[in-house]
Amino acid sequence: MSTDIRGCRLCRSPLKHTAIDLGLSPLCQNLVPRENLNKGEMFYPLRAFVCDQCWLIQVHELVSGEDIYSHYAYFSSNSDSWLQHASDYCDDIVERLSLDQDSQVVEIASNDGYLLNFFREKGVPAYGVEPAANVAQTAIDRGLDCVVKFFGVETAKQLVAERGKADLVLGNNVIGHVPDLNDFVAGLKILLAEHGTVTIEIPHAINLIKANQFDTIYQEHYSYFLLLTMRQVFERHGMVVFDADEIPTHGGSLRYYACHAEGTRRPVAPIVEAIEQREIDAGLQDLDTYRDYSRCVSETKWNLLEFLIQARRDGKSVAGYGAPGKAATLLNYCGIREDLLEYTVDRNTMKQGTFQVGTLIPIHAPEMISVTKPDYILILPWNLKEEIMEQLSYVRQWGAKFVVPIPELMVL
Repeated sequence: MSTDIRGCRLCRSPLKHTAIDLGLSPLCQNLVPRENLNKGEMFYPLRAFVCDQCWLIQVHELVSGEDIYSHYAYFSSNSDSWLQHASDYCDDIVERLSLDQDSQVVEIASNDGYLLNFFREKGVPAYGVEPAANVAQTAIDRGLDCVVKFFGVETAKQLVAERGKADLVLGNNVIGHVPDLNDFVAGLKILLAEHGTVTIEIPHAINLIKANQFDTIYQEHYSYFLLLTMRQVFERHGMVVFDADEIPTHGGSLRYYACHAEGTRRPVAPIVEAIEQREIDAGLQDLDTYRDYSRCVSETKWNLLEFLIQARRDGKSVAGYGAPGKAATLLNYCGIREDLLEYTVDRNTMKQGTFQVGTLIPIHAPEMISVTKPDYILILPWNLKEEIMEQLSYVRQWGAKFVVPIPELMVL
């Protein structure tokens, strides 16, 4: 166990315990263009700590959010299953909160406007706050309302002054990307109307540990949340988590529902206490659990390398599918390069023709798979494996098999 002098992002307690050390890794979204292949890359220590007071799992902000998110390569609309998830959420929350043309919805980190568009189709006024100007421009080009800013207290005050408070403030897979956690949640408090609702979706950290999802750790993901920690986050800023949904996205996530603590408080649903007790029963307030986790991650690395090495020795070809952020962690931690993984493909045209950061594995359009006919396809965004295997069902024609590395190696 290691000692670090800097304090917890939430409670400021000293961070003394390492949950996992993944060595050195580059910024996961900094894909390498061909003209930069002979230039050096920056690598940063990728070590996740666990706070023994509030149990927030976190990495240090070694690179500022402005440097990471001012120009971004992730576009939510590239995933069909995620679009369906967003549509279902919109249907549910509009009915649940009785939102209509007189309501106000604000999405924090609205990306390319994929979710704002569903609210527009229902006639519910909605706008987004998105720090990545290139991604936000896609939403603006669609005629969607988007403010290009980082969100926090100052932005919240400005939005309230200019547009009023919001009946629904939502953030999907954003709170983990926030370096100043307390500033972000304090901003939610300011922006939320008196009887409004906040919904936050984020992968459930019980799966990070118990389902071995270590590749979701990277510099852009600063924090990883248990429910018992998320409740503390909101309580520190005068809000209460009153309900939660368990959802399958990103390997198992929670959708939190929160409201102001003062005034008419909503009853806390039984599922909140039930999930928190499950976390306690899983040993996530026991440092030995995190020691065991580190050993499990090493075993996963060895198993994947053994498979790839044997496949290559047997004369088999291996290609990858996807170039998500988690691929940078997995490939760099395991030391997988072009000799083991010939190339990968991605539907995002911004990524095609570039190279994986750190490992310099080439990224092609998905059509490359039908050209080279690999024997194995390593699915790097394993959380979308069903969608990907359906898209690539044609590879069965030449006997190709799919390889899923997380939570344990599977050949399908």
